[in-house]
Amino acid sequence: MGYLRLLRRPRILLLWAAQTLSVLGDRMYALVVMWLVWETTGSAALMGLVAVVESVPYIAAGMIGHRLLGRFSTLGRLAALDAARMLVVAALPVVWAVHGASLAALLVVAALLGVLGALFDPNLGALVPDLVRADEVQAVTGLMDLVGRIARIAGPGAAGLLLLALPEITLYVVDAVTFGVSAAVLTLLARRQTKTPATATGRREPIVMAPALGRPRAWRLVSAYPVTACMVALHGAGQMLLGVALVLPALLALRGGDSSTLYAAVSTATGAGAVLTNMVVGNVRAAMVFPGAYCVAWIVHGVVMAATGVVGSAGWIVALSLLAGAVGPFLAVGLRTHLAEFERSERLAWMTLDQTVLRAAGTAGTLVLPMLAAPLPATGFVVGGVATVAVAALAWAAAGVLRSRAVSRAGGGALVAEHAGGPSPR
Repeated sequence: MGYLRLLRRPRILLLWAAQTLSVLGDRMYALVVMWLVWETTGSAALMGLVAVVESVPYIAAGMIGHRLLGRFSTLGRLAALDAARMLVVAALPVVWAVHGASLAALLVVAALLGVLGALFDPNLGALVPDLVRADEVQAVTGLMDLVGRIARIAGPGAAGLLLLALPEITLYVVDAVTFGVSAAVLTLLARRQTKTPATATGRREPIVMAPALGRPRAWRLVSAYPVTACMVALHGAGQMLLGVALVLPALLALRGGDSSTLYAAVSTATGAGAVLTNMVVGNVRAAMVFPGAYCVAWIVHGVVMAATGVVGSAGWIVALSLLAGAVGPFLAVGLRTHLAEFERSERLAWMTLDQTVLRAAGTAGTLVLPMLAAPLPATGFVVGGVATVAVAALAWAAAGVLRSRAVSRAGGGALVAEHAGGPSPR
């Protein structure tokens, strides 16, 4: 019901629909760029290089680009970024037609999209909570998380259908169109006099959409809010350990499920579980108790990962994939909802830091863990799962200690949120 109420508002509906379309295009692009690299070079290592090239700008933006990030924290400037992404993606088919297949062109486009995405993603995440009342932040965070969940299921399927009639390079044109639609919607929203929904007193107040140029340094936030910093670190560690999942095809083969159909079933089950529980995460307040619920979700995820390595049949792996997918929204929406409670300049700083940690850890996990786990995929899943449980439990215990110290220093519980965990922990 929370989602439906939000979608009855034209600006939320427009933004949600445009971002769903844009992310759907991104998922199709992600599929086709890997296939084109493979088709052009025949090298799996170079396929991984594309992912690294796109991730590096996200890491750099968090480390050295904080001033630049703050200059794009308005809807109008986000529209300009999406227009630039549209032009970058649309240029590749032209280059392809004139000069033929080119790995260099694929890498340049991936790098440029990484730069533009690194500026776009945290700024959009920081702006969305300003479009709703404070008591609707959890719902709108869940609704925007649903964008990615739908795209992960529909994107590969849509790409497969389009590729029945169109050459692979044409999907770049489709992705460019989705960026164009997103840019148009963001421009429309920026030009309208954007106001918050009516408060309980019936008063409507304008949203301040000035660029967040006074964004605080990440290290200052980490020092001021150590519990939140601890959870961001957990997010990164968990993402790094997820690199083990890349040896899933080898594990399926070991369990008698050496077929692309079964691998597709695992992906579908993961997506279906995520979509189903997203509805709960976005609308049930108790699911967002921070940091306890967030740490418990990571512990459950680790248990599921370890169990995946233990079970003796591919059918059980599919069932556990459904459960793993169901945990995903608790991880994504839990931390995002908490970060959304900060004022916008701090929120942007936190979301940038989270993005940087996530990309750096994910890249490291993708490069290292599959090589370590490939000889013994079942053991890799078990070790990865146990490590996830241990890290989550340690982060939860550390959060408790940090809060206790904050209470002691502040001389009372009223200041614990300000000095340890965030603006309004629940």
